[in-house]
Amino acid sequence: MATLNAEHINPFLMAAKKVLQDMCFVDVAIQKPILKEAKFDHDNWVIIIGVTGEMRGQVLIGMTEETACAIASKMCMMEVKTIDDFASSAIGELGNMIMGNAAIVFSSNGVGIDITPPTLSHGEVSFTNNFAKTLCVPMVFADGSGSIDLFLALRQED
Repeated sequence: MATLNAEHINPFLMAAKKVLQDMCFVDVAIQKPILKEAKFDHDNWVIIIGVTGEMRGQVLIGMTEETACAIASKMCMMEVKTIDDFASSAIGELGNMIMGNAAIVFSSNGVGIDITPPTLSHGEVSFTNNFAKTLCVPMVFADGSGSIDLFLALRQED
């Protein structure tokens, strides 16, 4: 299995940090990446987005329900206490914006990727694959309002 290098990881981190700053008004501290199984508890929300093109695989963005409500509240500019259809649409759009920005960064570096529409998962679930190792990059909000885990299971096509 191929491993990711900084050229593959940084566009996702740059995009996530920028979108969270611009849309959710939070600064993000990027933590040390680790190889980790994508396993989520009963109160987690996960945005699942596929990647095709010169890189292939999946990106998962995981967060607790509390963090999902905080993000939806900031994006919708109103208090969100539960993730309903409206709030889940906002959470899905967060994934679209992060991945769209990452695709732009890759394109400017000469790497063409396409993304699938986001799928949202809620509850206890785990994802395994034999396609690529899964790298988890925790991202902690500087204001203490939450954190997200960015899971990258990707490899560059030859």
